Amino acid sequence: MAKKAIINRNLKRQKIVTKYQHTRSALLALLNDISKSYEEKLEARNKLQKLPRNSSSTRLRNRCELTGRARGYYRKFGLGRNKLRELAMSGRIPGIMKASW
Repeated sequence: MAKKAIINRNLKRQKIVTKYQHTRSALLALLNDISKSYEEKLEARNKLQKLPRNSSSTRLRNRCELTGRARGYYRKFGLGRNKLRELAMSGRIPGIMKASW
């Protein structure tokens, strides 16, 4: 089980990312626009730098929904490898069974 503080920090980052998502995407689109002048791009870059650091989606970490484990995360299920194995072996995930041939 991951520390509660780390799990809560990631949840806080998720809220900040969703809050600033439209602003950040608009500024990035302006920066990538070829027709804009250097001054407009410079102003957009300054506005982008003034946004909170945690508003970038690259600062998010995928974590297991049950344990908060960051490594061994299966995106399809939203679980870590340990909990995925436990639930699959007990038959709680439909369509998954132990391989045998």
